[in-house]
Amino acid sequence: MKKERTPKLSCERARAFSIEKALAKLGHFPTQSTEKEAWFLSPFRSESQASFKVSKELNRWYDHGAGKGGNVIDLVCLIKKTSVKETLNWLEKDQISFSFQQQCVLEKPKRDGLQVLYVQPIQHYGLIRYLLERKIAMATAAMLCKEVHYLHQGRRYFAVGLKNVSGGWELRNRYFKNSSSPKDVTHIKNGREKLIVTEGMFDMLSILETSKCLKEHYDFLVLNSTTFLEKAMSYLDDYDQIELYLDTDENGKRTTENLLGYTSKCRDKSGLYSSYKDVNEWHMENAKNRHGT
Repeated sequence: MKKERTPKLSCERARAFSIEKALAKLGHFPTQSTEKEAWFLSPFRSESQASFKVSKELNRWYDHGAGKGGNVIDLVCLIKKTSVKETLNWLEKDQISFSFQQQCVLEKPKRDGLQVLYVQPIQHYGLIRYLLERKIAMATAAMLCKEVHYLHQGRRYFAVGLKNVSGGWELRNRYFKNSSSPKDVTHIKNGREKLIVTEGMFDMLSILETSKCLKEHYDFLVLNSTTFLEKAMSYLDDYDQIELYLDTDENGKRTTENLLGYTSKCRDKSGLYSSYKDVNEWHMENAKNRHGT
């Protein structure tokens, strides 16, 4: 006879589930995060300054505004107004059984396992918060991106999406980096004779943050992957001036060299952020220095 699992065992296992993951599934994302702790706007009330703390080391939460805290089971029960049994069922159903010491990394998806459900303008608070963490204003993101809701391996997700020329989407949120098929480059045509080239969407958004009027002077090409280098070259012939803002790692440098070798119209702009891994990292650091946050 199969031994029945006791509620005690379920609770013990559930207490190891990541509070950050549970909050993300409920649409709550941190305003600040370090290796040891994360700060959230309280999920229980409206506030402008984060007073809700999550200890990553202990996997415990504490709401300074209310003067109470607890584990992930307590938290989900309070937010969802459910019983312990209902909370355990919710945790198991959504399969967020990650140790709080694990990094939030999604395994590489099977291309036929991801289905886009619908696309709309970015409006989910969790995505807006994520963009602000990357120092991207909503007005800037709205120039190129959408809010994409999709199904992957039976579970629903939502992300900031950038559409490519073949109709697929590059998908990003605070926890997951994903994409739908077919994979391809993204070419934003504004009818200009100058082109800006980046590896990823956040590099392009970072450049747009530096000057909101770039659309008046440039078209944009996002590689989405350096494996599309050869295809990217086919877009370059139509432009008089091409600016390259690629990553500073070995792969990025090699891609830059290949594009420089392809046409003399290319200009390497990586010197601007040579001390950083990419444009977004440079932009985030500059934004922190300017605003002191």
